[in-house]
Amino acid sequence: MGCAGSSQIKGDGAVKKIRKPKPWKHSPQITMSQLMKMRDEFWDTAPHYGGTKEIWDALHAAAEADITFAQAIVDSAGIVVQSVDLTVCYDERGAKYEIPKYVLSEPTNIIRDR
Repeated sequence: MGCAGSSQIKGDGAVKKIRKPKPWKHSPQITMSQLMKMRDEFWDTAPHYGGTKEIWDALHAAAEADITFAQAIVDSAGIVVQSVDLTVCYDERGAKYEIPKYVLSEPTNIIRDR
């Protein structure tokens, strides 16, 4: 479901394989503890953006897992991936789930906490 371009199946019949987001920079620079706080705040409020808690929980688990396990989580939850980096997904009923890149990967210019 979802919009016309949201199918997990490519034109050749293959399932879209998820991958980590491309390298990116946060402006301004942030520390690892600030990034973790932003992620925690996102996941705490994510169900309020719409969709179901179960799908948000599956996306949360997938975001924190390695790619192979994340793919299994997404497939088993029936999540339709529009963007292979998981930034835009749909559930089987067509509800849209958007995840910011900062939740899925670290910026290239992160400041390590001391």
